[in-house]
Amino acid sequence: MLFSILTFYFVSKLVGGAGTVHLEPYGGDYFSFVLIGIAFSGYLMTTLRSFSESIRGEQMMGTLEAMLVTPTDSSAIVTLSSLWSFIFMSFRVLMYLVIGILLGVDMSNANVPAALIILVLTIICFGSIGILSASFIMVLKRGDPINMFFMSTSELFGGVLFPISVLPEWLQTISYLLPITYSLSGMRHALLQGYSLSDLIPEIIPLAIFSVVLVPLGLFSFRYAVKRAKMDGSLVQY
Repeated sequence: MLFSILTFYFVSKLVGGAGTVHLEPYGGDYFSFVLIGIAFSGYLMTTLRSFSESIRGEQMMGTLEAMLVTPTDSSAIVTLSSLWSFIFMSFRVLMYLVIGILLGVDMSNANVPAALIILVLTIICFGSIGILSASFIMVLKRGDPINMFFMSTSELFGGVLFPISVLPEWLQTISYLLPITYSLSGMRHALLQGYSLSDLIPEIIPLAIFSVVLVPLGLFSFRYAVKRAKMDGSLVQY
């Protein structure tokens, strides 16, 4: 983590003010921009991997079936199975921010409550995508299209390493279809520029819509996957 931060710190020295026009909406500093990007994009990578890996691991060990026959709701099983991953990721994000501040990132005007609201919506959106991924893993036993799609598109089109404004307009359309775009934009505005909740409405509303759509879809898909696996007798198949 430290070497990753230092790499982008020195890259920002090379970039200098070359991208000021595109970075101006986020404060104009590339290192601050990319620090928030690599820190909070980790939540997406965690959700896409932890849910599916946890479910697949339990499936291979033969313990998934035993858990699913308990009175515990299936949605609680898949959600709590990755709780530690989220806790550890939150610690990593905190360390990213602390190291960034030590290297000169200015967060003196940060609106922490607004950032926490963005974070909660982010975790809900990303977690729902992770549950969708776990559903495909349960049925297919291998890689799934959800994981492949979001992993390959989010880093390029989600504004993790560069503002989406550098993309051609027709490619920016893809960016606006990804939750990570609004999540990182909201985090940068809240932490780097101290935007109020009213200023963050353009990010909060899309994230809320994504949450309303993705949460029921993720839980429904997982319950369907469990039902399908029980019918096929594949809960413990390798």
